[in-house]
Formats: sequence, C-alpha cells, structure tokens
Amino acid sequence: MAVVTKEKALLYHSEGKPGKIEVIPTKPHSTQADLSLAYSPGVAEPCLEIKSNSEHAYDYTAKGNLVAVISNGTAVLGLGDIGALAGKPVMEGKGLLFKIFAGIDVFDIEVNEKDPDKFIAAVKAIAPTFGGINLEDIKAPECFEIERRLKAELDIPVMHDDQHGTAIISSAGLLNALEITGKKIENVKIVVNGAGASACSCTRLYIALGAKKENVVMCDSKGVISVRRKDLNEEKQFFATERNVNTLEEAIAGADVFLGLSVADVLTEKMVQSMNSNPIVFALANPNPEISYDKAQASRPDIIFATGRSDYPNQINNVLGFPYIFRGALDVRATSINEEMKLAAVKAIAALAKEPVPDVVNSAYGLSVLSFGKEYLIPKPMDPRLLTCVSAGVAKAAIESGVARKTITNWKAYEDQLRDLMGYDNKLLREFTDMAKNNPKRVVFAEGSHENMLKAAAQARDEGICYPILLGNDERITKLANELHIDLNGIEIVNLRHDNEMDRRRRYAEILSEKRAREGATFDEAMDKMFERNYFGMMMVETGDADAFITGVYTKYSNTIKVAKEVIGIRDSYKTFAAMHILIGKKGTFFLTDTLINRHPTTNVLHDLAKLAVEGVRFFAKEPVIAMLSYSNFGSDTEGSPASVHEVVRVMQEEFPDLAIDGEMQVNFALDKKLRDHKYPFSRLVGKDVNTLVFPNLTSANITEKLLQELGEGEIIGPIQVGLKKPIHFTDIESSVRDIVNITRVAVVDAIIYEKKTLSI
Repeated sequence: MAVVTKEKALLYHSEGKPGKIEVIPTKPHSTQADLSLAYSPGVAEPCLEIKSNSEHAYDYTAKGNLVAVISNGTAVLGLGDIGALAGKPVMEGKGLLFKIFAGIDVFDIEVNEKDPDKFIAAVKAIAPTFGGINLEDIKAPECFEIERRLKAELDIPVMHDDQHGTAIISSAGLLNALEITGKKIENVKIVVNGAGASACSCTRLYIALGAKKENVVMCDSKGVISVRRKDLNEEKQFFATERNVNTLEEAIAGADVFLGLSVADVLTEKMVQSMNSNPIVFALANPNPEISYDKAQASRPDIIFATGRSDYPNQINNVLGFPYIFRGALDVRATSINEEMKLAAVKAIAALAKEPVPDVVNSAYGLSVLSFGKEYLIPKPMDPRLLTCVSAGVAKAAIESGVARKTITNWKAYEDQLRDLMGYDNKLLREFTDMAKNNPKRVVFAEGSHENMLKAAAQARDEGICYPILLGNDERITKLANELHIDLNGIEIVNLRHDNEMDRRRRYAEILSEKRAREGATFDEAMDKMFERNYFGMMMVETGDADAFITGVYTKYSNTIKVAKEVIGIRDSYKTFAAMHILIGKKGTFFLTDTLINRHPTTNVLHDLAKLAVEGVRFFAKEPVIAMLSYSNFGSDTEGSPASVHEVVRVMQEEFPDLAIDGEMQVNFALDKKLRDHKYPFSRLVGKDVNTLVFPNLTSANITEKLLQELGEGEIIGPIQVGLKKPIHFTDIESSVRDIVNITRVAVVDAIIYEKKTLSI
C-alpha cells in the first residue's frame, strides 16, 4: 500500500482549491441570452412544469443525478464520534467516489444533530433536492431507526452504506467462496464477531440468501449474543442464539464461516484450526484485520481468506457496490433501494468475478493472472465492467420489484449510455496509474536533459509508477535539476558517452551486429551507433537492462522509427507497427490509428493497421467498433485509396467474422450512428457507436489528431505504439510534462503485460 503521511494527506486536501469537489455549470452561460434562460425570466417555465407534475423535476433539474451524502459524524471511519464538521473530509471523499466511479453528482451534508427525530426531520426537509440519499458514518443503534424511518417516509432511494455496502460485497464473496468449497449456504455454520450496523446488515443479507438463522452465532464485546443475556437491544435480540456457548473461541469450533467486523487480532490461529474443512474467514476490521493475512495462511492450507485491505487478495471494498447501486436506482427513478435490488447487486458482483478478466485489469494489482478462485472471489475495484453489470442488475431488479418510476427496455443502449456518461479518461488513467504503482518498471527517458522530460521523470518517480533512468550528460542534467529545484534521488542517470559505459556499449554493439549480420551490419558500425541515445536506450530494453523506453522530444519520428525496427523489431505476425492516439471527449473515447508511423500504407500494410487497432483497443479493455475511413462510402469510388480500404474491410470481415468493422466510409457517417444506419442499413456497424478510427494514410490521421488537440476537443493520450516486440514509446517534440507522464503510464503497463506474457510462454 502507498505510504500516507500526515503531511501528504493535509497537502492533498489543501493545495490548490481546498477540498476535493466543486460545482460546475452544465449549460452554456457565456451570453446574456444564456443567462436569461438559466435564470430570469426563462427559469420560470421549468418551475411551472414541475409545479404541474413533480416528476418533471427529473427532466429539468439535476435531481435525477444528484445524491446527498449525509452524516452527523458520530461514527466516522475508525475515528468514532468526531462531530459533523470534522467528518466533512470523509463525506467529500465519498462524493468523489460517487463521481469518478459512476458519474453521480453529490452534495455532502453534515448535520450537527444527534437526536434521531431531529436528524430525520432535517433530512426529510431537504430531500426534495435529491434523487437519492446515502447515509454515512452514523453510529448504531440510532442508524437503524434513522434509515428505517427515512426509507418509509421518503419516495427516493435511501441507503446507509455502512450497513449495506459491506453486506452486499461480502455476500458476493461468500457466495463464490461457498461455490469453490462445494458447501451450501443453508447448511453452513456462521460466526459473526461484531454486532454493529455493518455486522447486523451482513448477517441479515446472508439469511436472505439462504443461511439459516439457527446456524448463526453473533458476538459482541461482551461475548456471544444469546437468549440468556438481558442487555440486548432490539437489533441484537434478533440474532440471539439458544446454543450453550459464551465466547468466540467456543462459538467458532466447528464453524464454516467467520465474519469479523470488530477489532484487530481477536481471532487466533488455534481458533481457525478448530473450524471445519475449507474454512471461509472474512476478517474485515480496518486497518488491521481480526487475524493477520500471514497468520491466517499459516494456520491451515485450505483457508479462503478476505480482508478489507487492498494489499491482500479478496478485498471487501464498498466501492464495488454503492456507486453502481445508486446509479441503477437513479436511472429508473426508484422510490427505494429494496432487498431485491441489493440481492441483484450481490449476484452481479459475484457473477463478474467468474468472467474472463481483461489484460489491463489482470495486471492492475501486480498479479500474474486473475481468474476465479480462492484468491479472486470478487472483482477488483478498478474493473470498468462493474459500472454496466451492477448498475444494470440493480435497475432491472427495481423495475421487476415495482419500485421503478421509469422503465428501461433496451438494455444494450442503457449500457452504452453508462459508458458514454463516464467517458474513459480519468478512469483509464487511474487504472494505469494503479497498475504501474503496484508493479513499477525501469523506464529509460532518452532526452534526460530536456526540461519537460526531466520534470516528467521526477513526477513519475514521485507517483511511484516507475524507476526512471535518464540518458544524457550527468553534469548537465544535475545543473538543470538544480535550476528547476528537482530532487534527483531515486533517478538513475546514464551518460552513454562516458568511459565507464565502454563495456556496455561494446556488449550492446556485439548483440546488435550479430542480430543484423545478415543485413550487412558490422561491429564497428554498431559501436558507433551506441553513442546515439535512441540506439543505446533501445538496446537497454532489448537486453533487459531496462523495461521500457521513451523518446521523441528531440528526435524526428522517421529516425526513431528506423532505430526501433533495427533494434527491437516488428512482431513476427506483422509487417509493420503503428501508433495510436486516444481522444477522450464529451462524445466518448476514440482510438485513432495510425497517427505516426506509416505514411502511404499499401493494402497489406492497411490490413496490419486494422489488426493492430483491434489489438490496441483490446489492450485498454475495450471492445473495438472500427470504421475504416476514406473520402468515399462503401465502394462509391473504385480507385486509389478507397479501393485499398474497401479491400481491407473485405479481408478483415472474412478473417474476423464477429468483429464490428466496416467501411470504407467518410468520418461523418462513422460518428453519426443515426445517419449511417439510415443510409447504410447493411453495415456491420448498425446500432453500434464507433470507437476506433483507422485512417487511410498518415496525412489524414496526423492532421486529424493535431486539429482535435488544438481545438481542445478533449484529452489526447499518445502516441501509443502497437506492433513492436518490446515496450518502446514515442512522444512529440512539443509534448508537455503531462503528455510524457501519460505515455510513461502506458509504457509501464505495456512492460507489465509484456513481462507476464513472456513468463507464461
């Protein structure tokens, strides 16, 4: 896990604009006419529409995508009753998670009131503002009454996530753990340690899934909750056991499942050893579980173990649930979040863990392969598929159970809408950043004395995404670093021209000359090339002295491309390699190929570019929908470039019968689904939103990419190399620090996946 210090945490929350969230306009507001529509007099019209029919609030205001995160600060994280104001950073953080994972806007509301009646009255008074209410960090037993009454008295979704979030995620994990062990939920004996809001909700949901109440024993700080105790509140009385056991140690003997929502180190190895075969232990106390991971694994080899921590397998993390549960509930204008919707979320999360995992997710947590089993019971939080599968499952359950005021019939369109809502930029970069942090690689930066590349290397080091290696004159780099106030600790500098690199230059030259002997290369020629940063840096990757290489801020592409072909080589199944840019804008995410390498591609090269586009898009865990572009449509011009593109489409469709690819077509038909489907209903792309554009030549691709960049039509990441044998990536002469850091993220991920594929061979 990343080291979090007090200084880092305070700086994160205070630098720039204090806090973590802001409100931004969603409508034009630059002219007087805009403002007249936004406020007076234009605003009167939607007000009157809502007065006549309150449902119109969902049409004319932000209500349908707005959730209140409400707390009185009486049970904040592991901090306890710290008060409403002190809990505000947590509520802002919850709002941030809603936004980045499910596109839901949040107002955090801190209510300085502990009396349940007054707290409920305050929430009810402001409820018309919101499409849903997420109660947070309210202590038990008051939280039970508060949630129960608000659910009964309001007609919008209300959920206390501390109760139900852990219940939903742990239930998904439990179902999958039971499937692995071959046990039936109605037969297993369950011991729950902890009797707070989360523990009670978890246990109730397990019972809803089929667990027998008489097979459950719950413990609190005083021991087993039994019918013989006289100090039980109403919630605890429900779980009181008639068994003659008094301690956790007595209760757990012969148990199949342990759920801990209590304190660290209360579960011993001896207790685990007393459980039945294939014990399921969910030790969810945070930050330290009821038994440590090492002790749990040492206690017995057949254990299935989960915690609330991200540094161990099977993290029970509420973020797998609440953003998507509210997303689904809001999208059908549900009047509540009922048991059917929670169970649908459980089943969707459990089912996703059994699906094949994309490469990007597979590598994101430093694991060689993620596949359903003892160490992968539930999906990882950064899995982009959670948005569609959980939200859709919850929305369907709301409709089927009768609490939805809006019906969805086209579920494919709904899933596409969710993807469009979220865009892809922040999530994509978060996924790549997390993956790189979990498995940082040695990245060589060719132009170490370039200001932007030096800054990018330092930022990449600070983010923990790589171990930077700068090529260049060490004195010059040190001088520049001092001028820029950049700390060089943790950054390696290699002066490839220095005498102390003589042996390495010779070794590289021998390898390169042997590799290219049949192409007329000699050792002396190769030796001369080792004084050039691109040859030297790429040889570092070729020989395993580094994992990835980034170049381009000084070098012409044509020269770099030539070196890459000589040193690294094109993958055996291709005749060329390509570069891809990713455009992330308001209309979605688009992959543009080939924006850098192939100037005037032949039909055979275009065929390779199309295949490389498929591979590149799937690298980013997306399914390609490809438009092969030209200035004509579907054979209307039978000569020159359109004819070549037309032929490639024919070959690709034969080679990949299930691939969504078609053309040739003009770009307006590619991007306007309605226009394309009406004009060309025979297309393989009917009903699909194109996300991949393959251009007929470098001129059109490069001009398009540069034009979009200058017009500010969204975030552009690239160029991203596809088709070389090893991770070599290029920047532009005008690349910013952000551009270079983004390419570094991609290069590290490329290196991680290359390493894993190599190890699996």
